[in-house]
Amino acid sequence: MSKVTEYLKETKVELKHVNWPTRMQTIYYTVIVAVLSVGLAYFLGIFDSIFSKGLEKLISF
Repeated sequence: MSKVTEYLKETKVELKHVNWPTRMQTIYYTVIVAVLSVGLAYFLGIFDSIFSKGLEKLISF
């Protein structure tokens, strides 16, 4: 049990060394990730539609 206690104490010390982002940085990065995710989904959706229509025409011959 002492190893678990020692591990938890060391973890607490290490977490004090972490440079945590500010609230505004977290919000900013979250917005960037959401916008890029939607943009990439739209981009992939367009290509999926193009390839689906192309494959449909190829199969219909």
